[in-house]
Amino acid sequence: MAVPVAAQVDVSAGFEDEADTRPTLALMGTIPIYWGEADGFADLLSGESEAHWARRVLQESWRVAPLDYLSADALSPHRFLMLAQPRGFSGEENVALDDWVRAGGRLLLFADPMMTGHSHFGIGDRRRPQDVALLSPILGRWGLALQFDDTRHEGMTTGEFAGQVVPVNLPGQFVSVDGGMAQCTIAAEGLVAQCRIGDGAALIVADAAMLDVEGPHADATAALDLLLAQATGISREIESVSVDD
Repeated sequence: MAVPVAAQVDVSAGFEDEADTRPTLALMGTIPIYWGEADGFADLLSGESEAHWARRVLQESWRVAPLDYLSADALSPHRFLMLAQPRGFSGEENVALDDWVRAGGRLLLFADPMMTGHSHFGIGDRRRPQDVALLSPILGRWGLALQFDDTRHEGMTTGEFAGQVVPVNLPGQFVSVDGGMAQCTIAAEGLVAQCRIGDGAALIVADAAMLDVEGPHADATAALDLLLAQATGISREIESVSVDD
């Protein structure tokens, strides 16, 4: 059974330390960064689900605010947003996300055309990360298409972006398409698209293997740090985190 939306509330949200100067990063996606791979509501309440390593990394420098739906009201308090292999968006969500970025929002989006990361849940289980990115409407709005070479062999390899090694596994490739309402530059042999969208910006990555729940893979923490810095304009020191910590 999928975790009820009503359960997806951060019980600590009303008890934030006013002296905490970390910026807030809104977070949404099917990769279970915030909640871990919980079997259900009981696991969430008990705290027995194993924490995702990337949550610990993010919280070194950010106050993380989980979202489960993209609406104008949900996005308006935030300036920074990370989407980690999100499910396909409704029409309302596509409009809300586009409007939010155009108004000055800064987005880091992982859109993987063929997820390879481990999950405790089988194919077809709604708790499993989205196997294939279903984001063509919003990508097309920004003048991008996500392609996938099905002749490639599965296995961890690396790309490079802004001088940083980026771990990937069966990555996609962005290409430009006509009619986009954004100014996008494609880098790292199609792995990354950097888009200026109105007064805001989006950095989009065509792979999410670095966020594997069984990571971090080599260079994953440094790559996540670099991508967030590039997407948000905020650079923070983040300690390398091991799954053995």
